[in-house]
Amino acid sequence: MSRKPIIPAGSPPPLAPYSPGVLADNILYVSGVLAMDAEGKTVGVGDATAQTRAVLESIKSIVEAAGGTMADVTMNSIFLKDLSDYAAMNVVYKEYFPKDFPARYCIRADLVKPEFLVEISSIAHLAKST
Repeated sequence: MSRKPIIPAGSPPPLAPYSPGVLADNILYVSGVLAMDAEGKTVGVGDATAQTRAVLESIKSIVEAAGGTMADVTMNSIFLKDLSDYAAMNVVYKEYFPKDFPARYCIRADLVKPEFLVEISSIAHLAKST
């Protein structure tokens, strides 16, 4: 099995020992992504819409660094601090996944820091390289 860490330029510093993504045999596993900028500061404090957009932009950068597109994402695991943010998250989510939606689940969870409202982890199946 081939295995390669994927760390896009400008990624925030990890909060624990992990890679933003790992590509294994053309399957990309994206770690749980939080709304952080390149310096590790929280983006969109108190704003689930802004945090969802920041999270999905980060996921997009990881997928693209591995050679894929958001259309390659097949599964998303979504964690919300408060389920009252579900509708706001979905509005932004549909911008990144407008049709042929990936499989997903969404649960309420306490996230690693209280200012984080949204966390998303993804799996993408990328075309085989030639």
